[in-house]
Amino acid sequence: QVQLVESGGGWVQPGGSLTLSCAASGFTFSEATMTWVRQAPGKGPERISDIMSGGSVITYLNSVKGRFTASRDNVQNILYLQMDNLKPEDTAMYYCTKDPAWVAGRRLGGSWGQGTQVTVSS
Repeated sequence: QVQLVESGGGWVQPGGSLTLSCAASGFTFSEATMTWVRQAPGKGPERISDIMSGGSVITYLNSVKGRFTASRDNVQNILYLQMDNLKPEDTAMYYCTKDPAWVAGRRLGGSWGQGTQVTVSS
């Protein structure tokens, strides 16, 4: 019954910004660690960051540190990813997830949203 719905993706030029949102329902969002994941065409998923229930963030992807900021609103049950100074290498499908797991690019479990496409090009 977990539902995760991403929005905010689109096309942007290098150096531009986008804000992704994830509307969550079907579970106690305020008690759950959430994870942003992205996947470029032909490549495996990359874990961007974990956002703990209280708002603490761990960013795993070095290439986005200092440019991406994850946050959450536990009143409205929304997860955010603010992306600044976007680069072509950021082009990917971006997913809002809960307890994601994968091996060799194949999902093993967890809850995944439908994804929102981010395309960065001149």
